[in-house]
Amino acid sequence: MLHPSYSDLMAIVNSDVEPGEQPVINSRYSIVLATAKRARQIINGSEPLVDYECSKPLSIAVKELYESKVRIEVDEENNE
Repeated sequence: MLHPSYSDLMAIVNSDVEPGEQPVINSRYSIVLATAKRARQIINGSEPLVDYECSKPLSIAVKELYESKVRIEVDEENNE
């Protein structure tokens, strides 16, 4: 089992959304894509935003999302 769970990550990412607005993330697939994108940024040299004993980029990316250190921005052009 993953820690934190997909539903925990989705709740954290969507916590800034006002009532009545569309959530930023509405599927597990979206969380996976966002986390993978951040992991690729870390692999390509971006500095991690959290101190984490694990050196795996994907684990660091999940921890950053969980601690709200990164924001997911929706591309309005492709969101149809």
